[in-house]
Amino acid sequence: MTPLTLSALLAADPSAPPSAPVSFDEAAKQAEDAAGWVEQNWSTWLNTSLRITLIIIVALVLRMFVRRALTRLIARMNRSADAVEGTTIGGLLVNAERRRQRSEAIGSVLRSVASFLILGTAGLMILGAFKIDLAPLLASAGVAGVAIGFGARNLVTDFLSGVFMIMEDQYGVGDSVDAGVASGEVIEVGLRVTKLRGDDGEIWYVRNGEIKRIGNLSQGWATSTVDVAVRPSEDLERVRSVIGEVADGLAKAEPWNEQLWGPVETLGLTEVLLDSMTVRVAAKTMPGKALGVERELRWRIKQAFDAAGIRIVGGLPLAVEEGAGPDPAASMAAPSALANPLSPQSMAAAPIQPPTNLTK
Repeated sequence: MTPLTLSALLAADPSAPPSAPVSFDEAAKQAEDAAGWVEQNWSTWLNTSLRITLIIIVALVLRMFVRRALTRLIARMNRSADAVEGTTIGGLLVNAERRRQRSEAIGSVLRSVASFLILGTAGLMILGAFKIDLAPLLASAGVAGVAIGFGARNLVTDFLSGVFMIMEDQYGVGDSVDAGVASGEVIEVGLRVTKLRGDDGEIWYVRNGEIKRIGNLSQGWATSTVDVAVRPSEDLERVRSVIGEVADGLAKAEPWNEQLWGPVETLGLTEVLLDSMTVRVAAKTMPGKALGVERELRWRIKQAFDAAGIRIVGGLPLAVEEGAGPDPAASMAAPSALANPLSPQSMAAAPIQPPTNLTK
């Protein structure tokens, strides 16, 4: 062994004892075997590296393309909502904030799902390129997914319910809804929680998974219903005529002509009693405007009835309206049994007289 070879071995591992000397032929053979192994496997390494690089590039490009396409789709949906905002049909049928929030939520969900699928598939393909058996990995991931899903089943239920609620457009920002557990105006729609503002100003946080049924009072159209109770002696045809004049005036007045989606109709009698009869008036209105139309309709009907001399039940008593005097028997007391001295009540109340045959 040459001094150079011995010094190299000591530098590599100073604590190791000196090994047997290696001849030049053996060293050359080892170097030739290593070069042959590298020459034999370099093509495999290059192929694997190129394959992994290609998978990563394709995954990133595909992810960028899909996310950009989804972003453009959401932007186009928002532009279509902004285009009709401010017009008559836009004010009636389109809520810009509702459309914007709904589109953004759908876009966020779709982008997240697309990224998960693309990157997850790319990761599995990269592991396959390294000749790694994916069966145990997939089995472990499946077991872990089942365990996590079982532990967070409420969270998963809320998330899935929120996704379907948004995609089906069951309700949106500005809608008045009855969710069963709470009711009010929707101020925010999330994938897990929906925020409602109640009639008294309180904010309800309702989990989407807890909503079993939903009643939307702001979609389609609403109905304004007014019940008017009059005396049974009133002429029904005259009552119908006065209500018809009120309906015509309301249909021509601003802004009620836009809020009314149908004529004000007198449906007829809903109740007939000895001292009153109830006439029902109804009209189809814009969603969310039924209460205001009902108030205005009551106001106008009361004014029209007063002008026409039609009395609504609940006003002055009938005796006062007819000008009759007070009842003369109202100040008389009820007859008493004590007024008759022979009555049992009077005899029981009389004092006991002392016996006359007693002597001192």
